[in-house]
Amino acid sequence: MSLTRTLIVLVTSTVLLIALIAAAWSYLESNHELEELFDAELAQSTRIVQGLVQHLVDTQSLDQLSSTLEETLRLPDTVISETELERDRNEILPEGAGHKYEKKLAFEVWSPEREPLLDTLNADDSGGLEPGYHWAESTGYRWRTFTLQDPATGFWIRTAQREDIRQELSQELALGNILPLLLVLPLLVVAAITAIQVSFRPLRRLENPVRNMAPERIHPLDDRQAPKEVAGLVQAVNGLLKRLNQALERERRFSADAAHELRTPLAALRLNLEKACETEPERFTDLIRSVDRMVHLVEQMLLLSRVDAGTDFSPEYHNLSEILEQSIADVAPLALKKGIEPVMEDETTQALVCCHSALINTLMRSLLANAILYSPEQTTITTRLSPSGDGYSISVCDQGPGIPLEERERALSRFVRLDQRLGGGAGLGLAIARRIAELHGGQLTLNGRPDGQPGLCVSIWLPARPTLRHRTS
Repeated sequence: MSLTRTLIVLVTSTVLLIALIAAAWSYLESNHELEELFDAELAQSTRIVQGLVQHLVDTQSLDQLSSTLEETLRLPDTVISETELERDRNEILPEGAGHKYEKKLAFEVWSPEREPLLDTLNADDSGGLEPGYHWAESTGYRWRTFTLQDPATGFWIRTAQREDIRQELSQELALGNILPLLLVLPLLVVAAITAIQVSFRPLRRLENPVRNMAPERIHPLDDRQAPKEVAGLVQAVNGLLKRLNQALERERRFSADAAHELRTPLAALRLNLEKACETEPERFTDLIRSVDRMVHLVEQMLLLSRVDAGTDFSPEYHNLSEILEQSIADVAPLALKKGIEPVMEDETTQALVCCHSALINTLMRSLLANAILYSPEQTTITTRLSPSGDGYSISVCDQGPGIPLEERERALSRFVRLDQRLGGGAGLGLAIARRIAELHGGQLTLNGRPDGQPGLCVSIWLPARPTLRHRTS
């Protein structure tokens, strides 16, 4: 599980959740505050009408007062219908007669005897008049009302606002409050993701040396680049790498020393067996063959030790075609004994590769010898050289029994022989070949034949530029 992905999911989810909660709270709170503001405005409008009535009641009769209120508080008649007002984006009425939202307001005035003097609401008042805030139904709309009775004159006054316009205005204002938060939210999420990715860059810088570290080039990590939170882990890994490097050194030293020390007694043993074989050849032939197998094993162990150490390998540019031709010529006598024809297919004009020619020759001779060993008589072994990316691809295809897919990786391991009945090797040939390819920055893989026929194709890719990995310990 990715720690970066986990943090991004957790942080962005938390930010989104908190932002949405804040937006919802802000929206509801803004709506509530605006409703209170509208109620206060409604009460203020009612008190303005109350003041107007107080000013007129002493100088005008009820009929005159009703006429004056009609002229003052009723919206002037216009030729624009209600539907046209809703469609018209211009909120100002024609000829500056007023504002279209004035049609959402209504006023009612009653005398002390509750005789209606002004009624622009036309609501059902059969339930009587009560001071304070109430809701009323009229003209298919719901209205918010505020009613009061003037203690000085006894007149009842009520002002009403249509609910839909209150909601429209409160929602627009509330959305205006939360819109900046909603607009900045994506930027906040992007900033959080960027901050997390930047914070993990030191870990990625520590990852690359570990990923590219080869067994022959084990070195400690630079703990100065490590964040404090993982400094202890880096130190523990450095301790493990140090112990691993020491163990590999002991293994390589033991293999090299053992192989070197065995060469002399094996050579003496073979000389003694050759002398004894002069008198009794049938008795000592198998022993000589076993000693030869041990000598071959010792030589391979020494070669593997030198390859693992990577010392004294100075790469130079060589023509890969010439190396392959020389390798085929080296194994030609072995192929002729079985009637096997080695074929070279060169699809390059000049395959210059920075490599150690002796190692590449050893690699190819090992692969060709294996192909000859496991191929039936009177068959063909094809070696093909072709350009591939920034390097060259070599394939050695035989017509032998092949290797099952599930066994191919195991066949590249050291001291593994899948068929004990053939040859006298120790199971190091493919391991040495792969190690040489890796030493040059390339790779070796086992595949089936591209034509689907029985057999094995060993593919090697080598880079053209110098990437030879030297041991630096």
